[in-house]
Amino acid sequence: MHKQSCFTMWMTTAAGTDAGRTSAPEAGNLSRPGNLFQLLRDGRARTRAELVETTGLARSTVAARIDALISSGLVGPAGEASSSGGRPPSRFAFNPAARVVLAVDVGATHVIVAVTDLGGSVLAERRLAQEVADGPDAVLGRVVAAGRELLAEAGRKPGDLAGMGIGLPGPVEHHTGRPVKPPIMPGWDGFDVVSYVQRSWPVPVLVDNDVNIMALGERTAYWPDHQNFLFIKVATGIGAGIISSGQLQRGANGTAGDLGHVRVPRGDDVLCRCGNHGCLEALASGPAVARQLQAQGLEASTGGDVLRLVGEGNLQAIQALRQAGRDVGDVLATVVNLLNPSMIIIGGSVGESGEHLVAGIREVVYRRSLPLATTHLRIGISMAGQRAAVLGASQMVTQHVLSPAVIEATLQAAG
Repeated sequence: MHKQSCFTMWMTTAAGTDAGRTSAPEAGNLSRPGNLFQLLRDGRARTRAELVETTGLARSTVAARIDALISSGLVGPAGEASSSGGRPPSRFAFNPAARVVLAVDVGATHVIVAVTDLGGSVLAERRLAQEVADGPDAVLGRVVAAGRELLAEAGRKPGDLAGMGIGLPGPVEHHTGRPVKPPIMPGWDGFDVVSYVQRSWPVPVLVDNDVNIMALGERTAYWPDHQNFLFIKVATGIGAGIISSGQLQRGANGTAGDLGHVRVPRGDDVLCRCGNHGCLEALASGPAVARQLQAQGLEASTGGDVLRLVGEGNLQAIQALRQAGRDVGDVLATVVNLLNPSMIIIGGSVGESGEHLVAGIREVVYRRSLPLATTHLRIGISMAGQRAAVLGASQMVTQHVLSPAVIEATLQAAG
């Protein structure tokens, strides 16, 4: 119990560090205690002898650190290796069930709360209808209440909680977790999300823009080999999560990837809610396409209505969604030339629901981008779907709490 408490204490103290960094061990630095643990995070069981051979550390050093990691619960026995004689050596592996994470996706009109283990497996989940415009107290109050219920549903205690990750539909100052002038979140500007949640759980609380964590979740779960990766969310708004050279890019003020307010030439006479004319969001978001169809005499007010009409084979809706894809493609063609990603994934409530939008995107991107930039480029639909954000929120937390620095602090606290 004492060593588990030390683990939680050290994680909380270190919660302000950059959780966007990867946790792979640095080449030539395997002598660090935290990096010894990183070798075990791939899930493959190893013996002490194998770890000695890999790291070059003394057998006594490896044994002491493995014992400390076992005491913390992060490493557990994984059977015995084969032996040509004598007692077979024991094997050890990362234990993702040692702790759990609360992962939260706050959207414009919904909240998804999930409990995951440290490997990202979802243990319990709940989707709530909730307007983000109701304000932080209302939204976060429901998140905390749902979190308590889900922990109990998953059979876990509050003391098992390693941390909490939250995605918000607006710019976020990542190192403080405070929203920064979010356009659709009245009452949220500068709100101390971290302190609010830590009244209930004294654990690390990490907050980021929702599209950033969707990019993180989608890539980690399905496309780990792609180091240059874009996730495009098309829903009530439009935004991008950018991963370049394996690192999530947030920008100077947390606004990197805000594609929704890039000007599209054909929209000069269309007013956006940001006050400018011709923004991509004002032409290609779910509500924007619905308004266009409404003007043609169809019953549509949301992106869901657009998708319903498309599913019914309505030609006007199909054409409108295809044109929305072309508009997104107009912006992405420039992004592809600038960032040269190898993978673009389209998600969000509108983006993940149909090939018509993606067909329009492909049509323009492959025509307008430089041939060299599209040589190895793939454009597809999200495989994580509605779970992309909670998977990313979970990954954001585990990258932090299982980082070498925090693991080393855990070992020190455990003696």
